[in-house]
Amino acid sequence: MHFDVVIAGGGFAGAQAARALVKALGRKEATKRVALIAERNVLVFYPMLAEVAGASLNPSDVVNPLRQYCRGVTVLQGTVTEVDLGRRTLTVDGGRFTRNQTIGFRHLALTLGSVSDLSRVPGMSEHGWPLKGVSDALRLRAAVINRMEEANLVGDPVVRKRLLTFVVVGGGYTGVEVAGQIHDLIKQALRFYTRLKDEKPRVVLVHGHTQLLAEIGPKLGDYAAGVLRERGIEILLDTRVAEATASRVVFESGQAIDTHTIVSTIGNAPSPVVLDVARQLGLEAEKGRLPTEPNFRVRGQRELWAAGDCAANPWEDRGKVKTAPPTAQFAQRAGKELGRNLGRVLIAEVEGATTAEIDAALHPFRYRYRGQLASIGARQAVAELMGMHFRGFFAWWMWRMIYLAKLPGVMRKLRVTVDWTLEAIFPPDISLVVPPSSDLMREVHLEPGEPMARKGEPVRAVGYLRRGRLEARALDGRAQEISQGEVVDHAWADDQGRWRADLVATESSDLTLFRGRALELFSNGVRLAPREHHAGHAEAAKRETSGERGEA
Repeated sequence: MHFDVVIAGGGFAGAQAARALVKALGRKEATKRVALIAERNVLVFYPMLAEVAGASLNPSDVVNPLRQYCRGVTVLQGTVTEVDLGRRTLTVDGGRFTRNQTIGFRHLALTLGSVSDLSRVPGMSEHGWPLKGVSDALRLRAAVINRMEEANLVGDPVVRKRLLTFVVVGGGYTGVEVAGQIHDLIKQALRFYTRLKDEKPRVVLVHGHTQLLAEIGPKLGDYAAGVLRERGIEILLDTRVAEATASRVVFESGQAIDTHTIVSTIGNAPSPVVLDVARQLGLEAEKGRLPTEPNFRVRGQRELWAAGDCAANPWEDRGKVKTAPPTAQFAQRAGKELGRNLGRVLIAEVEGATTAEIDAALHPFRYRYRGQLASIGARQAVAELMGMHFRGFFAWWMWRMIYLAKLPGVMRKLRVTVDWTLEAIFPPDISLVVPPSSDLMREVHLEPGEPMARKGEPVRAVGYLRRGRLEARALDGRAQEISQGEVVDHAWADDQGRWRADLVATESSDLTLFRGRALELFSNGVRLAPREHHAGHAEAAKRETSGERGEA
């Protein structure tokens, strides 16, 4: 396949660029000449993801099929894994059966945004819940409801308290909105759990800086913090997470909170594809963003373009030149102007324009900043619009009206209006419709003193100790060390398939736990005594891929 224009990335910038090209070229021409490559076949309206997590909206309300929204371009679903600028080709992974597809281009527009990377905090990748897409929002909603179901079942007050503690990391827009939505969901749903009516769930918002919502200003940030505290949400400012485990979050100060639910709204990282393009061109990508000219051409290139979160686009605002921030409103505006410029180039080439004439036809990015809004739950919000500040119910009403207007598609607008109306009248839907993962293994991070398993519990998984050290504390009081590289399997179980020792971390440790069919493989294989497991087990552990959160 070969196209005159390939847009890599199906977010706000990429979708708007594709629509602008269809408008400039016409559907017939755009279908032949323009391709949009996206990891998912939908455009996600990210500002409303928190409401999906809080059961205020259905997931279908915040997505728009790219083939309908960008009708007139060729939409290809797949992950861009490599860009070869010399050969002018992209390598795309379309899935299990369509890996390494090659797509040629003449003009390439990079709108890949950023990627989620929680690995900078030990244990966060394994135990933190990200919020980057609709599936993340659905899984988070299911996790919150699951915690309430488990808390309603158990009688141990310590376990129940840990189940009803929810920690949200990050005090930006997403973190504040998610904390408010989780609090609202729990508060409204708790009355349906007969054994939890007297419980007080705990929602904690952790932020690494001294003020929430720094982008919106100290006055509204302090107001948002005050409202959240009044509603019972705890706020820890100037607090950074050091480690996360299945049962607690540990801060750099050494303090910890026992919890089974950690939501991470931080951890964005540059796209590795964008970084590789910068390397090929010899450009410095500050904060992982490609430097561009005001017309969206990558610096020093004529047929390579970039916009959105992966691009450092110069932005002219009232006579001042700034770098456009990585937000949705700028990505939308930049994508639209990028598409128009690409259309101007293609049309001018057909008309036989000179290079100087083509350059003169391109428009620089100009956009007047409109302001920002953040919902904080309980029908309250904060907003900064055109230099004016609003807060409370009126700001919340503006938040809904403005985002409803920005939501793509008339059908989605109608659906959201209906859902918001019903949400104001009826209690939230607490149905559990997300099935548990069928992955064979999961990654686990343990802090000193935390158990992998307790004696007497059924063996639900076996583990490979990738890093750290465990201690097996048997019934007779003897203790035996389990070192890095060893496998913890049925050698530590009795004839009834129950652990015959407490398996406790003595230092910060990482394990790979095998469950389901993988557990059966270990159960039916050769049983070796501790410290005698051969390298085959370790190699098998390294070959598996990660997934499910479960128990040992």
